[in-house]
Amino acid sequence: MDRVSSFDEPLKKLLGGATAKVMAEHLDLHTVGDLLHHYPRRYEERGKLTALADLPLDEHVTVVAQVADARILMFNNGRGKRLEVTLTDGSGRLQLVFFGHGVHKPHKELLPGRQAMFAGKVSVFNRKMQLAHPTYQLLDASDADEATEAVDAFAGRLLPIYPACKQLDSWRIAKAVDAVLPSAQDAVDPLPASLREGRGFTPLPEALLKVHRPQTKADIEDAKARLKWDEAFVLQVALARRRYADTQLPAAARRPVADGLLDAFDAKLPFTLTEGQEKVSKEIFDDLATEHPMHRLLQGEVGSGKTMVALRAMLTVVDAGGQAAMLAPTEVLAQQHHRSITEMMGELAEGGMLGGSDHGTKVVLLTGSMGTAARRQALLDLVTGEAGIVIGTHALIEDKVQFHDLGLVVVDEQHRFGVEQRDALRSKGKQPPHLLVMTATPIPRTVAMTVFGDLETSVLDQLPAGRSPIASHVVPAKDKPHFLARAWERVREEVENGHQAYVVCPRIGDDAEEAKGKKGKAKKKATEEDPEKRPPLAVLEIADELRKGALAGLTVEVLHGRMHPDEKDDVMRRFAAGDVDVLVATTVIEVGVNVPNATAMVIMDADRFGVSQLHQLRGRVGRGSAPGLCLLVSEAHEASPARARLSAVAATLDGFELSRIDLEQRREGDVLGQAQSGVRSSLRMLTVIDDEEVIAAAREEAVAIVAADPELEHLPELRTVLAALLDKDREEYLDKG
Repeated sequence: MDRVSSFDEPLKKLLGGATAKVMAEHLDLHTVGDLLHHYPRRYEERGKLTALADLPLDEHVTVVAQVADARILMFNNGRGKRLEVTLTDGSGRLQLVFFGHGVHKPHKELLPGRQAMFAGKVSVFNRKMQLAHPTYQLLDASDADEATEAVDAFAGRLLPIYPACKQLDSWRIAKAVDAVLPSAQDAVDPLPASLREGRGFTPLPEALLKVHRPQTKADIEDAKARLKWDEAFVLQVALARRRYADTQLPAAARRPVADGLLDAFDAKLPFTLTEGQEKVSKEIFDDLATEHPMHRLLQGEVGSGKTMVALRAMLTVVDAGGQAAMLAPTEVLAQQHHRSITEMMGELAEGGMLGGSDHGTKVVLLTGSMGTAARRQALLDLVTGEAGIVIGTHALIEDKVQFHDLGLVVVDEQHRFGVEQRDALRSKGKQPPHLLVMTATPIPRTVAMTVFGDLETSVLDQLPAGRSPIASHVVPAKDKPHFLARAWERVREEVENGHQAYVVCPRIGDDAEEAKGKKGKAKKKATEEDPEKRPPLAVLEIADELRKGALAGLTVEVLHGRMHPDEKDDVMRRFAAGDVDVLVATTVIEVGVNVPNATAMVIMDADRFGVSQLHQLRGRVGRGSAPGLCLLVSEAHEASPARARLSAVAATLDGFELSRIDLEQRREGDVLGQAQSGVRSSLRMLTVIDDEEVIAAAREEAVAIVAADPELEHLPELRTVLAALLDKDREEYLDKG
């Protein structure tokens, strides 16, 4: 078998259809190579027990522990049977519970003193941590063949504990790895020999062997050091090649023009730009003046004035004879941008119209739901060049849309756009237009070097004058219901003081969902045997409850993605005008919605949102001169990771600090979140938050290698590995979808 193909071998050939199907569906593992890169999450020493005290709530865990006691309890007047087993490990205790017919086997096997591996999802019942119906494998039973085999297999070794799923425990994955481990010899080594030897790395086949079946802790360290480098290096080479290719593209230089639209705009600004805005604008203007396309990421805190910086860049391009397009992720946001940009520009946005300025240009809106006549006019203004600026949703990308001379594309909140969409827009220029990507999600330096490694980065970290602080508090609705009642009182007080409030819910909620059976399932009674979580709180239900109860007498309106665009726009306009007291919405308000008079926000089921999403949402209040208030309502258990996340958000307004916390908390998942969904072999060993030095060193090596050999002609192994990691689509994806 040749060297590449053994890694490409489908798992079903080696493991059988059923196991391969579970691996594909639940762990996204399809080939021998995928499984060999599915590394253990941690290792247990034989005979040394796991710290039960540190178990994370709501996660699938594998623990090695000893049975302290086991007893059968009756319930339902003797009709129901429950086996409760207590495990101990010196650090803490954990309860296991088995029901009904499932109690017989564990009752015979899990005797006090027995040691076993247990796998299951950690939940809380009666304030105690428990695993309900865990799978287990005895480690010291002498009567069961499988157990004896397990003892032999694990005696005296470091036990690898793999990231697992409900359908496949860690030890079954370990057995599957044993079946494919011989293929590790066929691993294609991506590191150039000089680099490998210069840094003293273990050969790749040996590293794979050591990471899966280490004899010593030093083996694990050796393997990790090598495998981290591979991941960082291959990704950095891909990014370096993108950057190199971009420098080879031609673009029209767009240089500022004296006494043009930009100067007229600056002259009528009622405030001075912050130092940060001046600095970032200069970086952008320098890029626009070159003859290859700008690729710049503009990251700034919520409310740091990114739109102002982007608008000045667009005006510069219009001055230089080009057109600028701003792409927004939702219609609500596109309309919002259109409104705020035309307001900021005043008569400068009425080029060619009566009362418009001589310097002016037309600013048009283009969304999917516009009426035919308005749409036809907008398209005409774009093709003739009458409109210098267009703001729209992905409707801008349709084939029918033609530009006179597209010079700059500004993408707002880029992580909501697919790469194909953005490339389609770029292809509308005579030459590739300049690209400015904006995000209000602060990104730590290491992530910027990986996820956005092909973009130059500008950071806006000062807030414009006049912004107010936001106080944030966690409201534990389950433990302290009176806190929630007080939260609604606070909302009422804000409204009585002439302000407005948002209430955010994770779900829309209505009959359409019921029909799909989502709620039917979730509404099953949560019994001891079926402690199913309730569905997330819904906009329509909460709005209804508030109108009838806590906020009766106030004007409460809803906003969500399923409403007709005209209806959404109408609600947003009335809220902006102050005619609506409380807006109950989904996360459609997360980015860009700007109503300075809104001072309070209550986020229901806040634990169902990510850290950066909560930070984004919170940034919608405190945008005027009155201080903001953000209340994070949660029923999560006090000791849970979800509550720790909320406390972190409440404790700081520093987005960069929060993005670091977010990364640390999500390290078990895909560290790079959505930004990596295009990379098949996403980072498995590299933790972006801890490995800044590895990433920086790998980037340096990658840049040098690509500069010397852009096509990697002298490095066929590296080419092979890159091709496996990034087929054509995925490499395109790195251009920041």
